[in-house]
Amino acid sequence: MNIFGKLMWFFRQNKRLYIVGLFFLFLTEISQMVSPALIGRFTDQVVSRTLTVENLVFYAGGIFLFALLMYVFRYAWITHIFQGSALLEKTLRQQLFDHYMKMDTTFYQRHRTGDLMAHATNDLSAIQRVASGGILMLVDSVVVIIFTVISMVIVVDWRLTLIGVLPLPLLVLGVRYLSPKMRQAFTSAQEAFSRLSNKSQESIAGVKAIKTLGQEMADVAVFESQVKDTIQINKRVALIDSLFGPMATVIMTISFVIMMTYGGSLVLNDQITIGQLVSFSTYLGLLVWPMFGLGQLFNVLERGNASYIRVQNILSEKSAIIEDEEGVVEQAKGDLNININQFTYPDGDPTKPALHNVEITVKAGETLGIVGRVGAGKTTLIKLLLRQFDGYTGDIRVGDVNIKAYTFNAYLKSIGYVAQENFLFSTTVRDNIRFSDINKNQRDVMLAAKKADFNEDVWSLPDGYDTEVGEQGVSLSGGQKQRLAIARALITDPEILILDDALSAVDALTEKHILGTLKSERREKTTIIAAHRISSVMNADEIIVFDHGEIKERGTHASLIARNGWYAEMYHQQQLATELEDKLSGKGVSDV
Repeated sequence: MNIFGKLMWFFRQNKRLYIVGLFFLFLTEISQMVSPALIGRFTDQVVSRTLTVENLVFYAGGIFLFALLMYVFRYAWITHIFQGSALLEKTLRQQLFDHYMKMDTTFYQRHRTGDLMAHATNDLSAIQRVASGGILMLVDSVVVIIFTVISMVIVVDWRLTLIGVLPLPLLVLGVRYLSPKMRQAFTSAQEAFSRLSNKSQESIAGVKAIKTLGQEMADVAVFESQVKDTIQINKRVALIDSLFGPMATVIMTISFVIMMTYGGSLVLNDQITIGQLVSFSTYLGLLVWPMFGLGQLFNVLERGNASYIRVQNILSEKSAIIEDEEGVVEQAKGDLNININQFTYPDGDPTKPALHNVEITVKAGETLGIVGRVGAGKTTLIKLLLRQFDGYTGDIRVGDVNIKAYTFNAYLKSIGYVAQENFLFSTTVRDNIRFSDINKNQRDVMLAAKKADFNEDVWSLPDGYDTEVGEQGVSLSGGQKQRLAIARALITDPEILILDDALSAVDALTEKHILGTLKSERREKTTIIAAHRISSVMNADEIIVFDHGEIKERGTHASLIARNGWYAEMYHQQQLATELEDKLSGKGVSDV
């Protein structure tokens, strides 16, 4: 019953729905009590041969009338109570989705996608059943038992009623014994479902890699193993759950045996009539559903309680990225000043910071290039600029305002970001490009595509800008995905454009064209380019060379070449590699 207390906030918010629904449920149970009394009196008149046509019509009409009333009342409570349960599912689903949208990167590192999907599907369905079937079975069972017992006492005999319901407390003892075991079993079942959901999501998302590496059979074996584990856990749930039905059957059988023996003796001693015994038997039959209903009730409640705890545990987690809701609402613009004394990832080694002693100033309209070895700190710096992590000492300012002092809407909308691997939605090319502002027209979309050197590629697609790109852009090449993502970032004309190795999949000529366009189009706005290819940053106003989270070299392309350090070494290596590729390409052509 603890789950009802946890959901009381919702019942209070929607008390009208539930009050009206329970009122009609109450009327349904009252109507249900009348028919057995009419049947008993009808039986007595048949036995005593005093039944008249008028009485026959009265009893038959009465039974029909109350059956019709039960139909109307039942329709009314079903529409109200199940409407409330649907509203609960909608409310929790919205809360959960909003929570997912607000959480930080660390949250998604701790929780797998399949697990989060299980919370939003299976767990919410279990909670929703509490507010529909749970309410129904609780009120229906309790009201039917109370009204039936009262009717037995009034219509039949209090002694027979007392002895007939004497076995019912055994059900309470059985429920108290099985409930904790059921709660534990349901929790394990929900966790197993989460693991299976995550495995399914991971295998479907990685099906290309699985097939490429020839691991289909191995992956299927792992999946089958998890399915078997889930089945075993659910078998335990079914085992415990199945004990409620037989227990209720045994208890009701005992009650019927008592009724037959003791009730029969009362009829033989003329203390009750045969009609009263028939009424008592009918009333006792009405108790069969509540007995089974109570078993199903605890099934629903324990499953819902386990799911509610899991959902609340997720909702209780707090993001480490806190928005200043009363912060600056004007769009961030101006010079970018970065002063980071030290930053360590939440799960990192404090003695080995990811960034330290980083000081950079980028004036509005300038381009900053960032290079360095893999893991040197390039992407880490970008994550701090995007406010994916805030736990650093120092500050980052745009227009002399700390980025933490902006509202999310004001700051993040001033940034256009393109990663090396970009997520594309299963919609058209047009809607993917204008995703950040769906109100942009076709002219704006095409202009952004032209800046990204993507317009001609689009017209070569089957339906042009109406072409569906498929899940995660499966119908596009790597270079096309990157250029689409660049167009998506450029369509809002951001104050700060960040390209994180976003040109790695395009050829040198396309790269040169895109960078040239950005330089001419963004004269008054800041551009940050992090790359492995020196050609991507060589025309930047300043180039930063990272190594182990520190700035080891900085300057223009010419000054860094003259310094003859890591930057110059990498530039010469890449130049040699390019020349070798050109020679091999030329040799291949001549041979043909």
